[in-house]
Amino acid sequence: MSQMPYRALGATLLFLAATAAHAQYVWIGPGGTRQYSDRPPPPGTPASKIVKAPGRANPELASAPPAVMPADGSATDQAAKPLPSKGPPTLAEQEAAYRARTKARDESNLKAQEEAQRVRQLAERCNAARETQAQLASGTRIARYGQDGQKSYMTDAERATRAAQVNQALQDCR
Repeated sequence: MSQMPYRALGATLLFLAATAAHAQYVWIGPGGTRQYSDRPPPPGTPASKIVKAPGRANPELASAPPAVMPADGSATDQAAKPLPSKGPPTLAEQEAAYRARTKARDESNLKAQEEAQRVRQLAERCNAARETQAQLASGTRIARYGQDGQKSYMTDAERATRAAQVNQALQDCR
């Protein structure tokens, strides 16, 4: 029974040695895919493409420049941005992201509604112009009522002018 602690100690040492020997390299390959290996990346792989190497600090955190506030105390856009956090986002960050998504969605919906309304109005104007063009092209007399309630008919010159106006308006419909 005295050999039991020695066996447990030996198994633990073997386990620790095995995990240390199983070093993992991660880099971005030439096709943009993430490569995993227990061997170093091929020579010529830039250091910026190596994501993880044994015994090396996290390159994203090591290469990030520290935020510097100007001497006068005013905050700049760069200083106002938070540093990338390693852990999950805080509730305040989640709330800010939610508000940004909501605002973007609302703006997108408003833009879509305005565009749909513009298209509907254009379609209505085009239909009215086509109806007017058909009336002018039919050759029938077109009557109008003046301010005094008197009925008057459109002359050929007025018909030609109105036809030119309708044709110009129909250019936007095509």
